[in-house]
Amino acid sequence: MIFSELTKNLQKELKTNLAQIRFLLKKNPGIGYSKIVEIGKEVGNKYNIKLVVNFPKEGRIEEFEMYGRRDLSLIIDYERKHFPIDRNIIKEKAKEILGDIKTEDAYMYENKEGVRVFSEGWKIDILPHSLHIWTEFDEKVTQFCDWLMDNVYMVKHKD
Repeated sequence: MIFSELTKNLQKELKTNLAQIRFLLKKNPGIGYSKIVEIGKEVGNKYNIKLVVNFPKEGRIEEFEMYGRRDLSLIIDYERKHFPIDRNIIKEKAKEILGDIKTEDAYMYENKEGVRVFSEGWKIDILPHSLHIWTEFDEKVTQFCDWLMDNVYMVKHKD
């Protein structure tokens, strides 16, 4: 349940700082974005994760109610090039939890591996060292990401 905890914590911290973020975005968008990045870094640090809040499309930074609810990157271990389990298990679990989706091998170069899970208009990139979620976190996406954190990344609270 680490992903669930992490995103709830992120959402809470972003909401707590929303007035300041909105002020900074209005005054200087770069400084406002830096504040969002700083909050993500602080939340991720509790789990030894580099947590990045992304805004891949123009205008999304103004969608305040969606902060921490979509488009996140979690960098877990830059050194890891291979999954601790077979890629096919990840693909099967994705289909089991997410339903009617497509999966494919991705980023298969320089002795690395990865999996892309996708459907119309969204994707999740699963790499041995990081997880990139390019969609809103509904119940199924959250359940799948919790499973990944437990079984692929084996993330625990930082002691």
